Amino acid sequence: MVAIPTSRRPKRADARRNFDALLVTARDAFAEDGAQASLEEIARRAGVSIATLYRNFPTREDLVEEVHREEVEALCRVAADLDDLEPWDALVTWLRRFVDYIGTKLAFADALNRTSDSFQACRRAMREAGSPLLERAQRAGVARPEPSIDDILRMISGVSTVSYADDAQRDRVLGLTIDGLRATPAR
Repeated sequence: MVAIPTSRRPKRADARRNFDALLVTARDAFAEDGAQASLEEIARRAGVSIATLYRNFPTREDLVEEVHREEVEALCRVAADLDDLEPWDALVTWLRRFVDYIGTKLAFADALNRTSDSFQACRRAMREAGSPLLERAQRAGVARPEPSIDDILRMISGVSTVSYADDAQRDRVLGLTIDGLRATPAR
């Protein structure tokens, strides 16, 4: 597995709680208001001072990068925990979790430094987490043999970034997209 740069999470319990509260609040704020969400409001909603926010995250980019890293780590953990599912179910479960990640990422995508070592390591980690799931489904004959994990992640990303009339339409289009990956599409 690709090593994602480690978090700057503090060691003291109270400082860790503040750090974690800031991350949870920032993720929600970015989802609601984008990367330009008010840092003062994030601190207030997390129950900490703005000084505490800046002590943990000296710049907005540091906060955005840490939220992104946390999301990618969660996505990779999901992939590692799917061994007990059938190959197709494991792949689909992970792809649906990837869609959730895309939704969070879109909220602050413009603030991510895509050339940073951290961002590049996160991309590699996602591909390495999803590849075994795809390869297992391909070996089992339930997924088409042609696509690579990079092909699939690009396709799912594209489908995830389109505006839809409602959640039902989004889910229907995503279902059709995933069904297209089957070795023998369901009828």
